[in-house]
Amino acid sequence: MPELPEVETVVRGLRDEVVGRRFTHVSCHWPPQIVGLSPEAFASRLVGRCVEALNRRGKFIVFDLSEGALLIHLKMTGRLYVAARGEREEADRWLRAVFEMDDGRELRFSDLRKFGRLYLVSQASQVIGGLGPEPLSDDFTLDEFLARLARRRGMIKPLLLNQRFIAGIGNIYADEALWLARIDPRRRADTLKPHEAERLYHAIRTVLEDGIRYEGASVNWYRKADGATGSYQDHFNVYRRAGQPCSRCGASIHKIRVGQRGTHFCPTCQV
Repeated sequence: MPELPEVETVVRGLRDEVVGRRFTHVSCHWPPQIVGLSPEAFASRLVGRCVEALNRRGKFIVFDLSEGALLIHLKMTGRLYVAARGEREEADRWLRAVFEMDDGRELRFSDLRKFGRLYLVSQASQVIGGLGPEPLSDDFTLDEFLARLARRRGMIKPLLLNQRFIAGIGNIYADEALWLARIDPRRRADTLKPHEAERLYHAIRTVLEDGIRYEGASVNWYRKADGATGSYQDHFNVYRRAGQPCSRCGASIHKIRVGQRGTHFCPTCQV
């Protein structure tokens, strides 16, 4: 599933293409992906609305409209891209929604597995109001992280995946951050010493910033808005490297299940 860096990369790639554009026609090809509205109501309400801003919140793509907000969650295989009307793209094989714009182009949503979700609401907070802090924002300070961590007792890996704890982190960046911080993913949050928690705070921000710098990790279906791949997968330290040597200590990387998620770590230098 695309995580914060992947979604941020998609948003950056689309912003200049869609901001200022008005939707002239909307067609929906897989109604179950629309949350809370019929396909007809969803489409008719979008027509005439202008995209005033495009941002990311957690793993959500947020279109601020002239009236209300459109939110899209890509889930596992969702892709969002702009194409000229009549132009065929490879991802069109799994086309689920088309948003025609007033410049003759189309914003297209493709999703092989059909897990992606579309929301049209009066306020974006109706969908994303319960998310935790943005880990790269200035407001997410070390003190804020320590305060949130102090109230938790569960294992640290599932906690990092909890979107109400911190928004935007998924399996890839949780594994990479825990490796960088030298913390076993099975450790309980309340066992982390202050210096370990500080290392984790900085590790989270580092791996997410690196993920954005390399424009995301194209390990499965994720592609940038222009269809190109990201390259963060070329810089993994543990994720998908089971059986390979740890770049820090040389021990073999292990893959286990933590909180029902495949988890990669070094059993020697993550304690």
